[in-house]
Amino acid sequence: MNPGIYTPIEIDHIYNMDCTEGMRGIKDESIDLVVTDPPFAIDFGPARENYNRKHSRVLSGYKEVPRHEYYKFTLDWMTEVYRILKPSGSMYVFSGWNNLKDILVAIDEVGFTTVNHIIWKYQFGVATKRRFVTSHYHCLYVCKDDSKRKFFTYSRFSPDSRDEKGRSNLYKDLEDVWEIKREYWTGDKKTPTKLPARLIEKILHYSSEEGDIVLDPFLGSGQVAVVSKRMKRHFIGFEIVPEYYEFARQRLETDLYRIKAEDKVTYPNLFEAET
Repeated sequence: MNPGIYTPIEIDHIYNMDCTEGMRGIKDESIDLVVTDPPFAIDFGPARENYNRKHSRVLSGYKEVPRHEYYKFTLDWMTEVYRILKPSGSMYVFSGWNNLKDILVAIDEVGFTTVNHIIWKYQFGVATKRRFVTSHYHCLYVCKDDSKRKFFTYSRFSPDSRDEKGRSNLYKDLEDVWEIKREYWTGDKKTPTKLPARLIEKILHYSSEEGDIVLDPFLGSGQVAVVSKRMKRHFIGFEIVPEYYEFARQRLETDLYRIKAEDKVTYPNLFEAET
């Protein structure tokens, strides 16, 4: 790409390209919400047969960021996000603990305001022998202007909603520890990592509304775009790995949630796809 010449980016499209270059084609202060799970920079083994995965069904091509480049990499893409995010917008960034410090420092350096440090607790982690099992992700919820930030407090539960024991559903849902199960697509094509649909749905309910533009700079399997489309939001996504991009494109164009290796299967309800 020549300096100063950028690809025009359209809504409801995804792009097989580097996200930092791609975001340069997006207008200032035009994005309502960013939800993303960047590369780990931990020498991740994406094709290992763990988490109920078979090597033959895990799409290849995962590209890792060298550890010594991770802070600059993070600073570069976050700087572009800050430019294109609306003053009323927010960003949710997922991270493991290994390089969390780089993400936290970049958030402050770019100028974001941290709203919450959310913990996503999933059902189990990788077995260990000499340390405690890691069974959570960090999620940094940040914004550009806290006085203008959108947040729809009653989008999922009313103030008087109660569970079977009489406890407030709203209070529980607003706590900063989210217990949401991973999705295991047994027998289906998959990328090495993906956010559960229920997790993305929760974020979209609280921090966006119908017609908003949701961006995922590291699209992977297309989860953020797929859920955004189903929830009547516009989407933009960037994915540098051709195999992942093609998988996400196929899901979006056919409105399929899960795709088997031999054939295709649809689910009437998006969240019935969980196993």
